[in-house]
Amino acid sequence: MKKELSAIDAKYEAQKIAFGPMYFQAVVALRELGILQFISNNRKGVSIETIIEKTEVSEYGVTLLLEAAEVLGVVEIEDEIVKITKVGFFLLKDEMTRVNINFMNDVCYLGAKSMTESIKNGKPEGLKVLGDWPTIYEGLSILPEPAKTSWFEFDHYYSDNAFPEALKIVFRKNPKMIFDVGGNTGKWSFACCKHDPNVNIKILDLPVQLKVAKANATERDLLDRIDFHPINLLDRSQEIPQGADVIWMSQFLDCFSKEQIIQILENACNASSENTTLYILEPFFDNQDYPAAHHSLVATSLYFTIMANGNSKMYRVEVMKDLAREAGFEIVETYPLIGDSYHTILECRKRA
Repeated sequence: MKKELSAIDAKYEAQKIAFGPMYFQAVVALRELGILQFISNNRKGVSIETIIEKTEVSEYGVTLLLEAAEVLGVVEIEDEIVKITKVGFFLLKDEMTRVNINFMNDVCYLGAKSMTESIKNGKPEGLKVLGDWPTIYEGLSILPEPAKTSWFEFDHYYSDNAFPEALKIVFRKNPKMIFDVGGNTGKWSFACCKHDPNVNIKILDLPVQLKVAKANATERDLLDRIDFHPINLLDRSQEIPQGADVIWMSQFLDCFSKEQIIQILENACNASSENTTLYILEPFFDNQDYPAAHHSLVATSLYFTIMANGNSKMYRVEVMKDLAREAGFEIVETYPLIGDSYHTILECRKRA
């Protein structure tokens, strides 16, 4: 059983939420001004006076930010000597933390004020701070910097680590034609081509995304093995073509509402033969080994609300299985937390 908080502790937790945005930006400033890195470089501790001198930040600025960092447990201060803590170490050195901070700061922060309107209207009302698109996906290739870099680093961080193990699973049956649905920049398709010199790929995505994928494929001299099929899967008149041995959806379905997922999967089911395998790769938030991953994935749902499309989220694993079954698939096998990743693969076949 969880220990019940005292009223004093509960009030303190409430203040963490109330002032959360300020403390977040204090950490960003500590990092961007080089203060946190300088403290980290001096493991035995460094005086506040030296920090002011070497970072060339004002006494006011250094004092202010260090007081916030001490409250957060990012640094320890004793007799004017500052040392970095384990929390501070992770803020500086941990890739997951770096990617998440940049994504929140560069992509989500300014739009987060529109959370209430986004929930009420079912639209990503915060997206207007980045550009004038109905969803973020139309604008991915032309996002302003640094949002563009931070978005793609976030997306790739939460998928790339799964690819080595995913390739082993997908290629067990030696597929000759893979449809990469929502192929984005083409990373999965390129990994497939490298893994098996005989496989051919068809990337299905919005036209604006295919332009990026095609340019990347051209760079890699893969145009003879990768085809490009423009499609808007929210348009019921646009059908996934026949002929795939494998239909692959990597971190794709979490970009849609339940109703849209069923529509997309029905489309895939109609395109499938008895020999087609559908693989769904997703980081399901209720299927994680560590609380940091669960915490991050639930927060990602809020990004979908305010910035992406206003109606999608990260899902529980059983919810996705039920949606696949409703669309006409059976779940053949579940591969939980493959490799060094946060991802589960659902292997699906068209129901006979």
